[in-house]
Amino acid sequence: MSDPALRIAIIDFHGTLCERDCAAAFGQAAHVETMLVSSEKDSFSGPVHAIVVPGGFSYGDYIRPGAMARTAPITRALYAAADAGTPIIGICNGFQILCEIRLLPGVLLKNRDGRFICRETGLRVQSRRSPFLAGVKPDVLRVPIAHKYGQYYCSAETLAELQANDQIALCYCDDEGQISDAANPNGSVGHIAGVTNKAGNVLGMMPHPERRAMPWHAGKDGNWMIESVCA
Repeated sequence: MSDPALRIAIIDFHGTLCERDCAAAFGQAAHVETMLVSSEKDSFSGPVHAIVVPGGFSYGDYIRPGAMARTAPITRALYAAADAGTPIIGICNGFQILCEIRLLPGVLLKNRDGRFICRETGLRVQSRRSPFLAGVKPDVLRVPIAHKYGQYYCSAETLAELQANDQIALCYCDDEGQISDAANPNGSVGHIAGVTNKAGNVLGMMPHPERRAMPWHAGKDGNWMIESVCA
């Protein structure tokens, strides 16, 4: 008898672009069943092992990226899942959404140079508290970014809390893992590319691990994160 499938819910907000990319990337893991869930739903049909809030331009980025997602019915289910300890990852616009609905601290501002950036970048794993990072063996990953509003910002007080609570999950770095202004593509405070909530089960990150997970991609560093949460 085969092992029961792990059910991973991928939320489809209006304007989301990366939901099927995420479904393909997570769906290749052993014993995983992915399901697309409309943001118009206010609950998940049955138990879920993990939740993905994918990238895109939800609601056309009106007002601010991710802001209008706060009004979607599925937000209630996200709060409940976070409180229950379910692993949740928000990628790019998904990170913006998790910050807008206050599941994560901070905000995402326009990139330092004001331009859209689409290229590969280095990520140094700073903390492995998240289930998406607990099984990642390399200290440095190479993953693409594609955003205009990717500059992570928080107050000095919040930054100190993130550091004290081990909530800084990922930082931008060069190929050798060195953190510097030159390796920071968007001007994020503390060179932060990803943070978690205090409990560690909610992770937000600007880079796209699902774009480095399939056999035809330029690399498979993102697959470390997928395999980690699906283990």
